[in-house]
Amino acid sequence: MRHFLLRIEPVIWLLFGQGLLIGTMLLTGWVLVVGIGVPLGLIDPAALSFDRAHALGSNIIGRLVLAALIVLPLWKGAHHLRHLSIDFRGAERDVVVAPILYGIATVASLLGVLAVARL
Repeated sequence: MRHFLLRIEPVIWLLFGQGLLIGTMLLTGWVLVVGIGVPLGLIDPAALSFDRAHALGSNIIGRLVLAALIVLPLWKGAHHLRHLSIDFRGAERDVVVAPILYGIATVASLLGVLAVARL
């Protein structure tokens, strides 16, 4: 298992880096718009209507963005938790912890992609 984890480490780091990008750029912008812009009246609430959101989810590019907003932060979180476990003297448990965390991220990613595909 250790050898397999070392072989897929570049893929995990790629997903982690993209999750970091999505988390810091797109999700931060979403929080600013929904959490600050709408309550302060800077953004019209009609801009966030169901019809516009459904049009976003119906478009292939919108679906890709929604899938990325779901999938990539999951992998970022799994990677952070794995390295947190290693930092707390869990290097010998990494052979057990890493597959569990990445397995959870894989299952949740598949469920997220299925949910976006059903829009």
